Amino acid sequence: MNIQIKATNMELTAEIKAYIEKKMESVSKFVRHEGKEAILYIEVGKTTNHHKNGDVFKSEARLDTLGSNFTSIAEEEDLYKAIDACKEDLVRELTSSKDKKQTLYKRGAASVKKMLKGLSKRNPFTSKY
Repeated sequence: MNIQIKATNMELTAEIKAYIEKKMESVSKFVRHEGKEAILYIEVGKTTNHHKNGDVFKSEARLDTLGSNFTSIAEEEDLYKAIDACKEDLVRELTSSKDKKQTLYKRGAASVKKMLKGLSKRNPFTSKY
C-alpha cells in the first residue's frame, strides 16, 4: 500500500511521519490487492493557529482501492489521538463494506441453491417469480 502524507498549518516531523506509517500499515490487511496497488492519502494539521481550547488537530484519510474509495475525518485535541481515531474509522468502514459484500453474495448463492433444488420458482437474476 502506498501512503502519501501532507501536513497543513504545521511542520511534518520524522516522528509524526513514522507514527502515521506505523498506524496505517495495519489498514493494508483489510484491503484486497488485485492488480492496482491501493493508495492512502493522509492530511494532518491544525484547524486554526489561534485556538487555545477545543478541537485543534485534524486528520483526514482517503483510501483509493480498486473500484471503491473510503474516507475518514477526525478532530481531536491531540494529533496522535486524531490519527488513531481516523485509522479506527477507516478500518470500521472497510470491514463494514466487506461484510455487506459477503452477505449479498451468500443471499444470492442461497437463492440460486433454492431455485436449483426446486423449492423456489424465483429467478435470482431478475428477482421475479
